[in-house]
Amino acid sequence: MYTKKFFGVILVLLVFLLTISIGFFAIASEAAAAGEVFELKLGHLADPLNPYALGAAKIAELVEERTDGKVVIKIFPSSQLGKAQKLVEGLVLGTLDFAMTTTAVLGQFEPKLLVFGFPYMMRNRAHAYKALDTIGIELGKNLEPKGIKVLGFFENGIRHMINNKRKINSPDDMKGLKMRVMSTPVYIELMKSLGADPTPMAFGEVYSACQQGTIDGLECPAVHFWQKRFFEVNKYITLTGHTYESEPLMISMKTWNKLPEEYQKILLEATAEALEYSRKIAVEQESDYFQKIKDSGICQIDEVDIAPFAEKTKAVWKKLESTVGKDLIERIQAVQ
Repeated sequence: MYTKKFFGVILVLLVFLLTISIGFFAIASEAAAAGEVFELKLGHLADPLNPYALGAAKIAELVEERTDGKVVIKIFPSSQLGKAQKLVEGLVLGTLDFAMTTTAVLGQFEPKLLVFGFPYMMRNRAHAYKALDTIGIELGKNLEPKGIKVLGFFENGIRHMINNKRKINSPDDMKGLKMRVMSTPVYIELMKSLGADPTPMAFGEVYSACQQGTIDGLECPAVHFWQKRFFEVNKYITLTGHTYESEPLMISMKTWNKLPEEYQKILLEATAEALEYSRKIAVEQESDYFQKIKDSGICQIDEVDIAPFAEKTKAVWKKLESTVGKDLIERIQAVQ
């Protein structure tokens, strides 16, 4: 039989080993904070002057400054590290540290996030910010077991129609137009609801496709009309404002878990500051770019009654309601 003395020795050994383990991890953490430099990569699809790209650059600047150069984030814009799907997969695998993609793409990994791209879901920017910063962050936590942590929702603009065929006065004018869309159910169903022909296509191929007549047009925000020069190869912009699209900043859970807690805190604080900075730029750029397009005289910009478009595209809500849940739609609509 085992004696009390034997159990006493075992207990002492366990306490000793636990103390050693705690001490080891504390020393390792201190060593990381004191000496190790974390060189991290962030990939996205946009031009470096895009508001969310500028937000990413601001985060890199703040984090490097506040960690005394111990965390360095190198940014790869303009799809240098691959298309959106590849970026997200890189986060899951841990081969990429950070990525920014639309909720439309991220919805392939957490379908409920698709709701934020539903046409006319957001009443305005203020509504979008509040919903994303609360319900969006909540839903983002569902991605953590899959290897992705959402840090914040940057802006990818209020989206409008642009085409090279005809002026759009009503949804009826959309019929038959071959329109480029992201390869995601929301935008495919949106075009179908308006009678257009949705054509999924990589973003990098859009300019030449417009130029060659492979597509009749597309939908995107003002920043892309200008920075990607889509106004040069199309004649008509219609201010449908059908979608507010966000651009989540994500970090691989493998990267997050290897960062000391102090650096995690700095990263979250830097993200919050950069988010405010980026959203302000987005509003300023939108007004500036529309004015520049008008001044160019190349592409016509028309306002339109959005009510018929909102009515037609409610079909998207009905089609995808079972995917995101009616209760979630109601929660977002109730945000004030």
